[in-house]
Amino acid sequence: MKKVETLQAPAAIGPYSQAIVAGGMVFVSGQIPLRPDGSLESGDVETQTHRVMKNLQAVLEAAGSGLSKVVQTTCYLRDMNDFAAFNKVYGEYFSAPFPARATIQVARLPRDVAVEVACIALT
Repeated sequence: MKKVETLQAPAAIGPYSQAIVAGGMVFVSGQIPLRPDGSLESGDVETQTHRVMKNLQAVLEAAGSGLSKVVQTTCYLRDMNDFAAFNKVYGEYFSAPFPARATIQVARLPRDVAVEVACIALT
């Protein structure tokens, strides 16, 4: 296993890594809308989703991968009523064949943000 770290995405704020490379795959921890300096990206779900996707992209690139190599995402929304807005932004970052995906409404996310996304990609 190899730990992935980049200053282009927020540092882990607990006992976890931004990502781990193992067996030809990159396992990226859930990203919330924190800027690389650790400050919170406020705004609606669209604004927060753009920040989350930029964080994922930065971590994947640091691992020698990219959004085009993502095979699966797990997406957490504070409110499923935000699904259409989230989906619109999410779709701007991927092209066919799209990753497999699960989208789940949760009671609460860290820092009370609206969205979190984790992914698995090929290296």
